Amino acid sequence: MTSARELVVEADGGSRGNPGPAGYGAVVLDAVTGETLAEAAEYIGVATNNVAEYKGLVAGLKTARELFPDATVHVRMDSKLVVEQMSGRWKIKHPDMKPLAAEAGRVFPAGRVRYEWIPRERNKHADRLANEAMDAGRLGRQWEPSGSTASLDASAARNAAAPLPSGPPGDARAGAARARAALSGTAGTPTAGTAGTPSTGTPAGPSGSPSARTSDARTGAGAGAWPTTDGGTDDGLFAAEDATATSSTPVASGDFEAEAGVLASTDHEPGTTATASGTATTGATRADAPAPVQPQGTAPQGWSGPDMGAPATFVLLRHGETALTPEKRFSGSGGSDPELSAAGLRQAEAVAAALAARGTIQEIVSSPLTRCRQTAAAVAARLGLDVRIEQGLRETDFGAWEGLTFGEVRERYPEDLDAWLASPKAAPTGGGESFATVARRVAATRDRLTAAHAGRTVLLVTHVTPIKTLVRLALGAPPESLFRMELSAASISAVAYYADGNASVRLLNDTSHLR
Repeated sequence: MTSARELVVEADGGSRGNPGPAGYGAVVLDAVTGETLAEAAEYIGVATNNVAEYKGLVAGLKTARELFPDATVHVRMDSKLVVEQMSGRWKIKHPDMKPLAAEAGRVFPAGRVRYEWIPRERNKHADRLANEAMDAGRLGRQWEPSGSTASLDASAARNAAAPLPSGPPGDARAGAARARAALSGTAGTPTAGTAGTPSTGTPAGPSGSPSARTSDARTGAGAGAWPTTDGGTDDGLFAAEDATATSSTPVASGDFEAEAGVLASTDHEPGTTATASGTATTGATRADAPAPVQPQGTAPQGWSGPDMGAPATFVLLRHGETALTPEKRFSGSGGSDPELSAAGLRQAEAVAAALAARGTIQEIVSSPLTRCRQTAAAVAARLGLDVRIEQGLRETDFGAWEGLTFGEVRERYPEDLDAWLASPKAAPTGGGESFATVARRVAATRDRLTAAHAGRTVLLVTHVTPIKTLVRLALGAPPESLFRMELSAASISAVAYYADGNASVRLLNDTSHLR
């Protein structure tokens, strides 16, 4: 008995004015090979973006059904609204959207369709089709398959964006040791295969759906694992990767907490960070440690070591703003325990929506402080998860400096501040915590949580110092690196921890969900 064909539908819609002249595009791909099987696009007159997106979804599903009525379908769209509503997680309130959602739901049985949100840059094929349809409408025409270059453009974009092969991630010390071994000429050079380039379908004339073209694929082979063109249900930022160890000798264990502390400049607020020159760094950054190579004295093995399995991945979320945040005041665990401000509550809802769309969080752990509890509660409500409180994730206790600005501390406690800036072992005035103490607490918490959540993706809702400390320890970076990292309110970072003690920083200070 032949198994059901597995298809990927990518759809998009747009409106130049919202509402304004609108169109949609959809493409059907083979889930195994990535081959373009069919395209559909149409200018729909004046409509909103969301209506155009829903019409693109309906057209894509109907085109897939015409090809293979018994197929299973993986829908990928960059519209969080459509994906969340069709997945049943968000209610459909707008009257224009209800009949379109119902129509989409009738094309295939619900159990044979699953939905995934993807970033806009991964939906370029459908986006190009939608724009071609709107361009045609502007000229008083409908989209014609023979004039489309969307498939070629998407293929070129995929080829240009293909990453270079890399080995399993590791921590900084282990990577440096392996790199030295490679330079000494004792390590083999790893090799990696390259993925084939998806081919494009040849036009076969319009089908029964509005303006569609199809490659001759109805009888083609291609059923396989469900689906292999994508890494899972998320966008890959936090996804666990298969990891392998390449060494028969122990690697660094990540015990960098002995050197906790900071060397800080004196013109910024301790709740945020600045570069050495005094200018803040911005944007989300991914960091990968050097690719592992074979250690000296062992036979070259490529990437064929023992499988370490999926890592424990910590998605690190800084809480939203409080009234103290924009005033740049010390706000630790020894002060007034402020609540989120109105802006902070909006940030919490925004990050909750983003994480719900990503769909990878399996558990939530929070600092005991109110601002983190409130942020965690917003995410938990979206995801339907419980929140566990972890005392080790609390912020530094800044003692008598709580609630003061840096300038006020400089004026009132100049000698204590100088000592604190000069040594990670110095505590704030009044019995607060030193950064060395915080690093030991955070490292112990990290070790407990990685042991308890191996192979899982856990959201840790916490503060500036714990997040920066986790990133620093993962990288094996010096203490002063704490002041080389920007960490905005409600920002997302991510670190993966492997069974061999290695760590990989996946993301730092992502605030795209707030823009």
